[in-house]
Amino acid sequence: MLEQIKHTAAFIQERIAGFRPEVGIILGTGLGGLVEHIDVKHAVEYADIPDFPVSTVEGHRGRLIFGLLGGRRIVAMQGRFHYYEGYTPQQVVFPVRVMKMLGIERLFVSNASGGTNPTFRVGDLMVITDHINLIPNPLIGRNLDELGPRFPDMKHAYDPALIALATEIAGRERIKLQYGCYVGLTGPTFETPHEYGYVRAIGGDAVGMSTTPEIIAARHMGLPCFGVSIITDLASDESVSHEIVQQQGRRAEAEMSRLFIGMLERLA
Repeated sequence: MLEQIKHTAAFIQERIAGFRPEVGIILGTGLGGLVEHIDVKHAVEYADIPDFPVSTVEGHRGRLIFGLLGGRRIVAMQGRFHYYEGYTPQQVVFPVRVMKMLGIERLFVSNASGGTNPTFRVGDLMVITDHINLIPNPLIGRNLDELGPRFPDMKHAYDPALIALATEIAGRERIKLQYGCYVGLTGPTFETPHEYGYVRAIGGDAVGMSTTPEIIAARHMGLPCFGVSIITDLASDESVSHEIVQQQGRRAEAEMSRLFIGMLERLA
């Protein structure tokens, strides 16, 4: 796996002509609109990258975008990978490993999620302060010592300094933020009423089918992480569909884009 990561990173480096990203961004379902704000320098289709997975879910475009955003050099994943697509946990986090090899120093992630906190409303932005991972852990198996330790500390999976910066930017931009714990489930089914109740009972404020494996891999490699969930449906809703999730995500992504851009502008 390590040789695959290095080989893929070397291939991409040749395609991007020495561009070195500082921040990696993973865009969730229906949240690809942030790309419109990027001064794009290079774009590489996932299908053209050796050993790279390919997005199979509607709402995930399937390409790496390299460019400038908020005055920072970034690489954005326009589309992520999920365990429910049939990929192994190691394949799901492969792009995070590659982005680290390309030079990123921080990772920003976004997702569309279901709100289990009764105070949340559809369209809210929830800053992820912690998570509960119920997806198979991507670190299971032989540890790659060159990437990180056998037993990484996850006490600060979501960087307190980045959360504080987001709070400051949100106050200045008048963006309403919620804060809470994200629970990662395998999917691809949306949750039953009792599963929503279970998520709430164990401390979850929002639930989705991604993010936690990526954060685990990023922290394994020492990357500070920041995450935002857009609440696209609620546990109290009578029904939910992938189309509804995408629609609500697109409606809220403008505020998320403002938040990300403001944070990038202020990064030390």
